[in-house]
Amino acid sequence: MELAWWPLFGVRIVTPRLVLQPIADDHLDQLCALVAGGVHPPGEMPFYEPWTDLAPPALQRGSLQYHWRVRADWRATAWRLPFGIWEDGQLVGQQDVAATDFAVRRTVETGSWLGLPHQGRGIGKEMRAAALHFAFAGLGAERAETDAFTDNPASLAVTRSQGYEPNGGGVRSRKGTPAEVAHFTLARSVWHARRRDDITIEGLDEALSRFGA
Repeated sequence: MELAWWPLFGVRIVTPRLVLQPIADDHLDQLCALVAGGVHPPGEMPFYEPWTDLAPPALQRGSLQYHWRVRADWRATAWRLPFGIWEDGQLVGQQDVAATDFAVRRTVETGSWLGLPHQGRGIGKEMRAAALHFAFAGLGAERAETDAFTDNPASLAVTRSQGYEPNGGGVRSRKGTPAEVAHFTLARSVWHARRRDDITIEGLDEALSRFGA
C-alpha cells in the first residue's frame, strides 16, 4: 500500500530483540494462525471482551474484522494502533497502543497478547518497553495507563516491571461474573528515569499528525 495514503504502515519500533510494526493485510494470515494456536490456557480469560472463546472460523473472522475496524474508525482524536511483534522474523503476538483526545490528555493506554508458545520468555516485558518508548519518546506522552484482572499475574508482572504505580481498582463483568481489576499509571518522569537507549523508532515523522501529537 502507498504510504502516502496510510503512513502508519511505515512506523517501526526496533529493540535488540524485537521488531514492532503495524499489522497490515499481508500479515493477517500469520496473525490468524497464531491466534488459532491459543493465547492463554483454557479455562482462563484475561480479556474484558472474551474474543478468544469463539470457535474457528469465527475466531479468525473476528480478528480480521478487529484490524479492519480500527483502521476504518481511526481519527486523530480517537485511535488504536495494533503492532505486530516479530522475533527473529516470526510473528509472536500483538501490542496495542491507544488514546482518546491525545492532543489534550497526552495519555495512552496499552493492551497486548502473545501466542502460547512464546510466553514465559520475557517477550511481554520487551514489547511493553517498546510501546512505552513509542508513546513517550515518539509521541510526547505525559502518562501511560493500563489495567488487568487481578488473577492475571503475568500481565501484572509486566506492568510492574516497567515502573507503573498502582492507581486504584474496580470490578468488571467477566463472562457474566464479577472480577476484580487493578489499574496502573506511569508518569513521564518515572519512565524517563528508566529510559532505555537501545530502542529506536522509524517512520514516525510522516505519520505524527495522525496521532494528534
